[in-house]
Amino acid sequence: MKDQSYSLSFLVNKSPQEVFAAVNRVRDWWSGDIAGGTDQPGDIFTYSVPGIHYSEQTITELIPGKKVVWHVSDANLTFVKHKSEWQGTDIIFDIAPKGDQTELRFTHRGLVPDFECHEACSNAWGLLVGGNLLRLITTGEPQPSPW
Repeated sequence: MKDQSYSLSFLVNKSPQEVFAAVNRVRDWWSGDIAGGTDQPGDIFTYSVPGIHYSEQTITELIPGKKVVWHVSDANLTFVKHKSEWQGTDIIFDIAPKGDQTELRFTHRGLVPDFECHEACSNAWGLLVGGNLLRLITTGEPQPSPW
């Protein structure tokens, strides 16, 4: 069966190392309150938007210039019935050279259409990864909240 997890990808005129570095500057593209380390294997950080979203991520894989994986160990989404829908999911950034460009493939493994938050969370990831992170990679400048 085909994986139905949320995914998006884009190409940039930056090196894999530059893309990797930008992904790990989480506070510069993921709008909200972030506490904890975000750039070392085993780091645990929380993300929150008061009254809407809380999640705790552990960096489970960090391969310079190639891959970043966060495991969501705790979650509370106040806008859905099953508030812990994200718990146990993985947020994955695969980075690979494609000709003279670099491809970033983002996957939130486990964020599937059966989740009540799928539409809202997919839209948010589109704005944050396809907007904020993409602009951070291309400009090097921290990005303001898209909302």
